[in-house]
Amino acid sequence: MRGSDVAELRAFMAIVECGNFARAAERLAVTPSALSQSIRRLERRLGQRLLNRTTRTTRPTDAGQTLYERLRPAFAEIDTAQEDLITSSGTVAGRLRINASEAGAAHALAPRMNAFLQNHPRIEVEIVISGSLDDLVASGCDAGVRLGNVLEADMIRLPLTGPVRWIAVASPAYLERAGTPVHPDDLTGHACLNMRWPGNGHLYQWEFEKGDERVRVPVRGPLCTNDAATRLRTATDGLGIAYMLETEAAEALRSGAVVEVLPDWCQPETGFCLYYPGNRLVTPPLRAFCDLIKSTRTMAAV
Repeated sequence: MRGSDVAELRAFMAIVECGNFARAAERLAVTPSALSQSIRRLERRLGQRLLNRTTRTTRPTDAGQTLYERLRPAFAEIDTAQEDLITSSGTVAGRLRINASEAGAAHALAPRMNAFLQNHPRIEVEIVISGSLDDLVASGCDAGVRLGNVLEADMIRLPLTGPVRWIAVASPAYLERAGTPVHPDDLTGHACLNMRWPGNGHLYQWEFEKGDERVRVPVRGPLCTNDAATRLRTATDGLGIAYMLETEAAEALRSGAVVEVLPDWCQPETGFCLYYPGNRLVTPPLRAFCDLIKSTRTMAAV
């Protein structure tokens, strides 16, 4: 197989994984027009249409999906073989692509990046921020970071943080004006700053637990946004009660800009985890990052 044939196949793989030509071109460090020419040559050579392209997304045809599924393990093995060879020389090199929620990136990944990048200067890390549980393979990522309780059981996971708490917060001025809820059901009479589930788009029902009692409350209010910073700012301004991770509200809680509401009903749950499919090859960059996680956990336990 000629080198140009391999390059065309890699271009095709990148487009399927990235979902459009622009992101694939950025990943491969080529122009979108050059990428389009590569795909046209590949489709002519194979005599098959491989991609359906719209103004927003690019999806593989049935033939393209079949080709992608056949190529993916082969190219993964080639990449791993090259990376293993480099690793055997004592240096880990390559690219590590991690899909993470905004909170996961800020509170679980960012604190580790300095040590990791200094220890592995030939590794390039890309953190893809997404609010939904994207398919890691389809998004071209090696691993993801999410709260452990939302992950499927067949995922290999490494804890990144200790337990976390989802809490309700409001400004003292709001509570003075509207009253302080004493039971989660009281929230139905308050202005609540809500969010939607990524993926299905359903409004989030706030979850509380105290002893054996568990409550889910469908709340309403003047604002709905998945951006925690905006919900917190709106709560700080006295416009309602927000629901978020305790770490996201930590500074505002310390300053007194907001106070916790229903603290006895907000119990700790599983923290952030690094996860990846158990049936997928672990690349040397991902292995190096897993080693860092394990070593920091060991030192923290001493």
